[in-house]
Amino acid sequence: MKPIRTKRLILRNWEDRDRELFFRINSDERVMEFFPFRRTRAEADAKIGEMRDNIERKGFGFAAAEIIATRECIGFVGLTGTEHVPFLPAGTLEIGWRLAPEFWGHGYVSEAARAWLTFGFETLGHDEIVSFAVRDNRRSTAVMERIGMTADPSRDFDHPSVPESHPHLRPHAFYSLKRKDWEEQKRAAN
Repeated sequence: MKPIRTKRLILRNWEDRDRELFFRINSDERVMEFFPFRRTRAEADAKIGEMRDNIERKGFGFAAAEIIATRECIGFVGLTGTEHVPFLPAGTLEIGWRLAPEFWGHGYVSEAARAWLTFGFETLGHDEIVSFAVRDNRRSTAVMERIGMTADPSRDFDHPSVPESHPHLRPHAFYSLKRKDWEEQKRAAN
């Protein structure tokens, strides 16, 4: 993956120095509030390796987000496939993120997500990018709205990967952004 630069961030593939942060965000109760699992260190190490390999293979994925000024990894933002959601058409791209809590509220996710939307529409040529989160996860849905995505309640769903032991985490709100709407937003911003 060729790193993507924004005003304050570098979006890049994972490095060994990111392992501690990746474990921390995947085991933190606040970060993982809307997930039915917490990763052990071994599980986090395996997942970061899988994500790194995926990025090397495809050229994109849930990539590390690093603050340029400090070289500090703050979490991840990126695009990934939606094979884990069986009713979505093959090739559908999801935009997603996860940051350490001390970096919340600084606009980092919105900044990085806008760069990934540009990549998805301009470089990859997609006509739609989607995102979804537990219906009660207002932090994530607020980001979706800030980056120009629109709620589509007709596509809300119960996530098939969430175990029935966590019924409050199953209902997911669905958001999407079409290329034509993204282009209009870009024109209006200029």
